Amino acid sequence: MDINKLKEGRKLLKEFKYDLGSIEKGYTNRTLYVNISENKIESKEVTPLMKEKFIGGKGFGLYTLWHGTTPSTKWNDPENEIVISGGPVCGITQYPGAGKSLVCSISPMTDIPIDSNVGGYFGPYLKFSGWDALEVQGKAENDIVVFIDGDNGVVRIEEAPLEAVDSHVIAEQLTEMYAENEADKRNISVISAGTAAEHSRMGLLNFSFYDVRRKVQRFKQAGRGGIGTVFRDKKIKAIIIKFSNVKGDLNNAVDKAIINKAGLKLHKEMHYLDDKQNRMRQVGTAYSQEIMSAYDLLPVMNFQYGGHEDVKKISPDVFKNNYLTQGMADGCWYGCSMACAKTADGFELLTGPYKGQKVTVDGAEYETLAGCGSNCGIFDPRAILEINFYCDTYGIDTISYGTSMAFVMECYERKIINKEFTGGLELKFGNFEDSIEVLHQMSRGEGFGLILGQGVHRMKKIFAEKCGADPDFLFDIGMEQKGLEYSEYVSKESLAQQGGFGLTNKGPQHDEAWIIFMDMVNNQIPTFEDKAEALYYFPMFRTWFGLYGLCKLPWNDVTPANNKFTSEPAKIPEHVQNYLDVVYGVTGKKLNTTEMVRESERVYNFQRIFNIRLGKGLRANDKIPYRSAGPVTKEEYEARQERFDGQLKEILNYDVEGKTTEEKMAVLRKHRESQYEKLIDAVYKRRGWNSNGVPTIERLKDLGMDLPELIEVVKDMQ
Repeated sequence: MDINKLKEGRKLLKEFKYDLGSIEKGYTNRTLYVNISENKIESKEVTPLMKEKFIGGKGFGLYTLWHGTTPSTKWNDPENEIVISGGPVCGITQYPGAGKSLVCSISPMTDIPIDSNVGGYFGPYLKFSGWDALEVQGKAENDIVVFIDGDNGVVRIEEAPLEAVDSHVIAEQLTEMYAENEADKRNISVISAGTAAEHSRMGLLNFSFYDVRRKVQRFKQAGRGGIGTVFRDKKIKAIIIKFSNVKGDLNNAVDKAIINKAGLKLHKEMHYLDDKQNRMRQVGTAYSQEIMSAYDLLPVMNFQYGGHEDVKKISPDVFKNNYLTQGMADGCWYGCSMACAKTADGFELLTGPYKGQKVTVDGAEYETLAGCGSNCGIFDPRAILEINFYCDTYGIDTISYGTSMAFVMECYERKIINKEFTGGLELKFGNFEDSIEVLHQMSRGEGFGLILGQGVHRMKKIFAEKCGADPDFLFDIGMEQKGLEYSEYVSKESLAQQGGFGLTNKGPQHDEAWIIFMDMVNNQIPTFEDKAEALYYFPMFRTWFGLYGLCKLPWNDVTPANNKFTSEPAKIPEHVQNYLDVVYGVTGKKLNTTEMVRESERVYNFQRIFNIRLGKGLRANDKIPYRSAGPVTKEEYEARQERFDGQLKEILNYDVEGKTTEEKMAVLRKHRESQYEKLIDAVYKRRGWNSNGVPTIERLKDLGMDLPELIEVVKDMQ
């Protein structure tokens, strides 16, 4: 890697100098606008309306995206934007999980706004460099980088023809280029995508942070919805930021003492309780695998089943004992004692263009372990880590890749597609070698990789048109909704989680309403009314994290010792109060839980109307594939026949004696689909939406969101 040669290939297109300014109560009160079509850079004011009604983070992202686009904007139009914002709490170092930023764009997968949360150093560095958000619009003629120098107040757009594209290479190149010495490398953060993001719709963004102990750039991903595809379509190779001298008081908080108190309390809980509860510091989010498998909720072979005898081969302890480096700090922002960002160091690759190289793999997190492992019938930890690495460096979302590959494998085994169609690849469940070849094809832009890279929604149409497959059957087994692949939880036995996936604004992503654990494991929401209320509260509460720049994991992945004795244990009330204290400490706002939820409701309803403006966001778009609600095939039913027969007898008083499996499946399906429709009605009513899923004007007025541009969209749908 000749850094000087890379520098020689650069061509300066635009330079913008700015006053570094100051942060007041968590806000810089301005955003950075970069138009790479026009080579234009400017500062925009953060208005009082933005702070009052949209808060920051996801709110700023959606608000900015709304005003930068039109009702006809497509994902690959120049006016589509990528907006990154951290929120007013983002960047504090006293409370775990305060380094998050939110990335928003119109998605190539769903054609509506997507928001994806991401850790790492970029979000805090962006704020400390003087900006509450970064808004990138336009499309460059040639590959470019954007560099934000937060030490000297300079932003540059430069042509960058020689740098690599794959993330683990370009992050190393650019860190070396912009750092003055080894110690300075931790002050650099690089956003990149990868070669496969150029040829698929499921591209992700890698946000780098330099690990001073391992001396490598590591990554956190803004994974969902194809924002990396938008990034490469705009011909952006990287966005680099540099900021030195991180300190705990840079947010200029109103009351540091109350933040310190809340942080100290949570640090103690991590120290004394994590090893007894979820072992995040040992195995990261992979701990969920054991629980999901124990409760028959782990996706196996395209969500057909909830467990398998071989899951023990990819248990968290297998990774911990054989691959994951222990005893080293693994937080993705300063001060996070949860330390869930696990790594496999010195991992030797066995396939692809980097075969034989030893690399650091960030993972495997639960979603990757389940999606690229058990859901594809792959029970080999080495194989999963190899897929994990290549998805990351190529810029591919492991959830969309795993769920898409699982769909393909089932279609192959059911002879819907064959070797001729796949270009000679035998894509059976468990075939790691041929499945990772598809991933390499995605990077090269060739073969079956171009088809899989379209995602499940579009593959269903391709398989119906080119292979003569039954569209209804493909709809039932194709685990996507709104165009986004399902994250990795079997929801057949959890009506609440069916709604948690199906009634999202962006598609079936667990970060909005992950309630399968409290529904199926802890039985905390047993009644129909409880489930409907949960699908009002938890999406709003989880949205709130994304407004302020907070990680959701410290909220409920370690809980106070006395939590089960509280009046609402599912909400972790002590931790909710921590967040209210932290927000007051930073901004001076004294919120209660009702006001917290209302802040989220404003943004949540705004996003729903944004979807409607783009032609979706109605009841028809909240339909779910039947496999997420019940057994589609005879094999699925008979694998859990005792359970399903028992439900038919106990719930419906249906006599199963002498009935064929097909007859029993039809009765069960009618019941489960009717339950989901009733759940939709209840949740819409609770959210203040009409029966078609449109926010009512009355509800918008109550929230103070009766903005003229929103009323214009929904006024004829009341």
